[in-house]
Amino acid sequence: MAERRVTIGWAEGLHARPASIFVRAATALGVPVTIAKADGAPVNAASMLAVLSLGVAGGEEVVLASDADGADAALDSLAKLVSEGLDELPETV
Repeated sequence: MAERRVTIGWAEGLHARPASIFVRAATALGVPVTIAKADGAPVNAASMLAVLSLGVAGGEEVVLASDADGADAALDSLAKLVSEGLDELPETV
């Protein structure tokens, strides 16, 4: 299983707008991905409710994981989005 450990780049964490951007990116990739707090259980990265339920704050570490074909490229793309705290969905997703 491929995984990436990433520090949240959004000051407000994965709440409201950042979570929406993240979930749209995860969905657009077409690869099943999970996200978890460093010490927590993984949830579906394409589920807004699941992502919000994590309560991830800015600067916290999360683990992105997938065992699907294309996982490495998908995780790299999401890791960049999360670590940089982008305000818009990148066109390369």
